[in-house]
Amino acid sequence: MNYESQRELISPFHDALYDYDPAALRAAIAEVFSAQAEIHLCHPLGDLDSPLALLDIYADLAAAMPDLERRETIRMAGRSLEDTDWVGVCGYYTGVMVAPWLDIPPTGHQVAMRFHEFYQVQDGKIVQMQAIWDIPELMMQCNAWPMAPSLGRIWQVPGPATQDGIQTGTRDSALSDQSLNRVTQMLANLIKHDEEGLEGMDLAGSWHPKMNWYGPAGIGTNRGIQGFRHWHQIPFLKAMPDRKGTGGKGILFADNQYVGVTGWPNMRMTLSGDGWMGIAPGNQALTMRSLDFWRCEGDVIRENWVTVDLLHVYDQLGVDVFERMRELTPQPINRGCLPG
Repeated sequence: MNYESQRELISPFHDALYDYDPAALRAAIAEVFSAQAEIHLCHPLGDLDSPLALLDIYADLAAAMPDLERRETIRMAGRSLEDTDWVGVCGYYTGVMVAPWLDIPPTGHQVAMRFHEFYQVQDGKIVQMQAIWDIPELMMQCNAWPMAPSLGRIWQVPGPATQDGIQTGTRDSALSDQSLNRVTQMLANLIKHDEEGLEGMDLAGSWHPKMNWYGPAGIGTNRGIQGFRHWHQIPFLKAMPDRKGTGGKGILFADNQYVGVTGWPNMRMTLSGDGWMGIAPGNQALTMRSLDFWRCEGDVIRENWVTVDLLHVYDQLGVDVFERMRELTPQPINRGCLPG
């Protein structure tokens, strides 16, 4: 299967969710997923026993948003250095929230929940799915976020500035290699912080002056190198200076100017310092799941979309975010309904 066909492999799955048709979704899962595929979802959804168990996940979401719609902003495909084939998709689920979901109270207004979903492909079938849905983003839109406020900007994260995130046509192998090398070198530079400090990371050599780092709700978006350092990087490194990758630099793959990375988990660290998301240091060891996309422009990186399974992090620290949310919003009120 070539990369162009690989990108299109998940089209039936996406199409069934664009207008949420349960029957079409069942057929699409049977068509594109291996029956033995591993399904890894973010906390609290967890790992599923079968791809068909996705039907229940989406049915519950559609019960809260009867006009459920899936929109994609990035779709790319490539082969990793480990010789595994992947499709990466970025976008958001949207609809009018008229009933609770995961006890998140409804508003009667349209909401949007960002997703990053990675699919490993083998012999023309999806054999693994990894998905982080920005559930904290939904909590915030429903006025039900019970944790510390984000340092970065919280908004509906945009798609690529160039409006070309849905990759089509021929994959340019030379451009793809250039993008992959740029991101790989940037990640290698990040490790230099341990001995050389922030300047050793050479951010200016890797990132465009007008870079955007689109972090998850709970961290937020940062603009420019100074914004990235001030609102995310420095608090993160102060709190977890021993952070290490769980498998080298992660599983990276590129498609023209876009690069994706996964690991599930792809980092291990100890929360030994203060400053990150208002969490007190307790020397707890934890792992972190992050699914990322970069867009390169020339020889630098201009945009970076980042999702982190923050609810899984809190869970490892013994903090039940959902219990705090239920205490904060004990009487969910349905203030609206779908038109018509």
